Amino acid sequence: MAGVAELKANLSQYLDRVKRGEEVVITDRGAPVARLVPLEGAVEEDARIERLVREGVLTPGSGRFPEALLTPPPGDPALGAAVLAALIEERREGR
Repeated sequence: MAGVAELKANLSQYLDRVKRGEEVVITDRGAPVARLVPLEGAVEEDARIERLVREGVLTPGSGRFPEALLTPPPGDPALGAAVLAALIEERREGR
């Protein structure tokens, strides 16, 4: 359970809990007034990713590109630029 002030002060932590499949009951002056629950389908994807990380199948990225990816490879500069552009586009799309 979380009071309104506690929820406001630590919203991202409570959202993380909900993403993991937990339900959060919100109280106002000790009386339950609402529930924060995960959307259908959202938990399965997060849970699947977390399971793959635990099993060592998936390694989460750091959010940073290795420097070597940011410089074109020797040879045809157009090919290197196209690969880099594709990587950056995927990054923007969250893939």
